[in-house]
Amino acid sequence: MLTKQKMIKKSLIYLLVFFSILVDVNSDEKKTLKIGSEDAKITVKTFSSLTCPHCANFHDKIFKELKAEFIDSGKVKFEHHSFPLDLAALNAEKIIRAISNNEKRFQLLGELYKKQNQWAVGSDINKINESLKEIGLNFGLNADKIDLFLKDEKIQDQILEERINAQKKYKISSTPTIYVNKKKYEGKHKYKDFKKFLEKNL
Repeated sequence: MLTKQKMIKKSLIYLLVFFSILVDVNSDEKKTLKIGSEDAKITVKTFSSLTCPHCANFHDKIFKELKAEFIDSGKVKFEHHSFPLDLAALNAEKIIRAISNNEKRFQLLGELYKKQNQWAVGSDINKINESLKEIGLNFGLNADKIDLFLKDEKIQDQILEERINAQKKYKISSTPTIYVNKKKYEGKHKYKDFKKFLEKNL
């Protein structure tokens, strides 16, 4: 039989494990780039690579109207989940994380998609990084901070771990992969079609 002291020790270990899990979950939540009310009935999750032209098209054709009609009114919470397919996309995600203001992060996300054909070209990662820096400088970042984030292996590991976890949980085979609550959206990347899908879940 366990002594009282051993039982207390064992209980403390279980509590520490439990709270460490809670901390991990909460830290993952904080890393997610999201906009909209936490009380929204619908959560739209997009798993995207910033070098993916289909992801840029989805953001351009759907996100802007979605924000105006559903996000700003509190009906939808929108989440961008990083799913980089290459080093250029990974580095672009790092620069987004260098910004603390959530609204500005979404603005930078939109700008990266808008200028995708300018920075996400070629195979020279140094040239790509310089192009990314030019964009980042317009969002209140300085060159030193951008360099710091580009070299930060901890941030890189976080992004790659999120990608691995998303792959396991959502079985992602292409980008963008979009979920509306727990339902996968597989329709056309047109706002009219996406809106119909959303309204069925309201």
